Amino acid sequence: MTTTTASPADSDAAAFAAAEETYRAYVEALNAVDLADPSTFEPVYALTTGEILESDRKALSGYNASGVTMSGRTEVKEVVPHSVDGDVAELYVCIDVSSVTLTNADGESMVPPDREPIQAMLVTAERDPQLDTGALLIDVVSTLEGPTCD
Repeated sequence: MTTTTASPADSDAAAFAAAEETYRAYVEALNAVDLADPSTFEPVYALTTGEILESDRKALSGYNASGVTMSGRTEVKEVVPHSVDGDVAELYVCIDVSSVTLTNADGESMVPPDREPIQAMLVTAERDPQLDTGALLIDVVSTLEGPTCD
């Protein structure tokens, strides 16, 4: 009987894969949000933990209470592995937000006129093999590092 043990490279690849799968699921969950229906927020919350969970709860409930509407879709354009430390993986991600609009209750756009249509993000996720996606997001922030997103 032959047994093999996972190499650090295998472990890193699994951490990156789980982080990417979780981030893609997060983007899809955000794309499916109806700001008028708080039950649609739950899939977003299920993919996050810590500060990002609290930030998403505050933002989505605030938009709901203020009558903000959202349309369009965020598209993941590129994912580049950055680093792994144990079960925590970081990815550079390029997203296209060009079609996403936020409109306040008065019908005015809340999107800054100088918003970049393609944005670079640093995504941090922690592996948890018991989850369907294999990880939870612990941070998603804009970044000037990583690949050039265009």
